[in-house]
Amino acid sequence: MRPHQHRQETEAVRGGADLSKKNGPLSTPIYQTATFEVTDNDQQLRATSTDMFYTRYGNPTQTVAEAVIVELEGTDAARLFASGMNAITTSVLALLKGGDHIVAQRDIYGGSIKFFSHWLPKFGIETTFVDTTEYDQHARAIRPNTRLLYLESPTNPTLRVVDLRQVTALAKQHNLITFIDSTFATPINQRPADFGIDLVMHSGTKYFSGHADLICGIVAGRRDLIQKIHDTRTTMGGVIDPHAAWLLIRGMKTLAVRVQRHNENALRVAQFLAHHPKVQRVHYPFLEGHPQRALAMEQMRGGGGVLSFEVDGSAEDARRLTEALHLFTLAPSLGGVDSLVCVPVLTSHAMVSAEHRKTMGVTDQMIRLSVGIESADDLIADLEQALTVVSPTAQTAQV
Repeated sequence: MRPHQHRQETEAVRGGADLSKKNGPLSTPIYQTATFEVTDNDQQLRATSTDMFYTRYGNPTQTVAEAVIVELEGTDAARLFASGMNAITTSVLALLKGGDHIVAQRDIYGGSIKFFSHWLPKFGIETTFVDTTEYDQHARAIRPNTRLLYLESPTNPTLRVVDLRQVTALAKQHNLITFIDSTFATPINQRPADFGIDLVMHSGTKYFSGHADLICGIVAGRRDLIQKIHDTRTTMGGVIDPHAAWLLIRGMKTLAVRVQRHNENALRVAQFLAHHPKVQRVHYPFLEGHPQRALAMEQMRGGGGVLSFEVDGSAEDARRLTEALHLFTLAPSLGGVDSLVCVPVLTSHAMVSAEHRKTMGVTDQMIRLSVGIESADDLIADLEQALTVVSPTAQTAQV
């Protein structure tokens, strides 16, 4: 964890900027180039390790974006990738080898589950999935060849919260690298490095971008680990392009103010749903009755913009509800200014087996909302009219 010079609202806007007085562009330029010329071959050799050699190795626009992320997360270094999944796959392959073992939460994004369970075995790397909040299971799963503890908090789509102090203590005891997907939280609501987490990953496509107009991944953390990841990224080639990096910089400038509105809107929507007779259960960390609410409020500044709920009806009721909404657009992804809705078993967790989904508590009746920055009153009214399509067999709501 590195010290913060400014508050996060300032870091989001000015974190990657040179604050000295100068004549120059206020907005970061887009270095839209694949390569950089040099004056002679000696300079070529010196340029190899810089961001002005070849854009697969680095690029000045990428460097500015990475500097902002370092400020926001309070880490030593950060790197950008072509997608969130590319950030995960490149990082894991950079840090592990055949014969190594991972302990991973059971409640994680579907794409991550598929990578750990179907792809890593091809490289001789095995993963044991454990209950997300049963930390004795984490400890019992650790083997002599375990190298990585993979986490996600809050979880997708069940919004469970991990005790970061407890898992980092366990990892230090066994000399494990901790790697967390913190996409739902953002650094505005949660800074895992403050709790001792080694590597923090985000799908930058989501809140960092904020406008659903780019695909990117982020990893921030310890300098020695980031250097290994950088070397692997250079070889595997999954780097973000300069224009997308510029869009990311622009998106991050409003990250703090957007997340504040996401927090406020999502909590109001969760409270509405929790008292609706056609809703069986609501999952949101800051909602009264959430099993980890106290922990969430201790570790996080806000509950985030994502929630999920289960209709008191059938899978078909859930589908009809999502199609009856007007302000919530039926689309995958999350974290943008526009509100979105999806059915996890058809989108984020479609590639996960029904058996694994059952252990996660991801049901056919579950709906995930990415609550945007529109009027909360309008969003609630939209949900209220859409809930009328659910069969009139609902019971008293549970939280």
